[in-house]
Amino acid sequence: MIALENTLIFNSKFGGVHRTPSPINFYIMNIIQKTALILCTTTLLGLNCTSAISAESSNPSAPSISETIKYVEAALVEVKKSDFSAAQLLLKSARLSSTKITGDDASIKEANDSVIQGQIQAKHGEVQKSTDELEKALKLYKSL
Repeated sequence: MIALENTLIFNSKFGGVHRTPSPINFYIMNIIQKTALILCTTTLLGLNCTSAISAESSNPSAPSISETIKYVEAALVEVKKSDFSAAQLLLKSARLSSTKITGDDASIKEANDSVIQGQIQAKHGEVQKSTDELEKALKLYKSL
């Protein structure tokens, strides 16, 4: 082994002369490795977030609209049968599922108001008024 400046030169058993890197070279390599790791990680996380956002924004309210329509139709049937307790539960479910609907805010608000009015009328036992309000809400939800 021969010591030259800050590095050691030695003969390997496979032949040839090798030079060991200095501590500064290790430090620089560690910085490069950590920087590359951070860049790769942030790139992958960025791509995952972008794909999740694009998948989410395709039309997230479509299942909510159909679910809300299903609840309003079932409540309408129960109101026509004068089974107001079942109708109240279905209308409560319709109101909960309607909170997930996005789109034309004026139409959604009007449809939700009609469901609320239908629920109030059903609570008072007014079959005809409740039916009218629920049919109006159903028409508005189907137009979305």
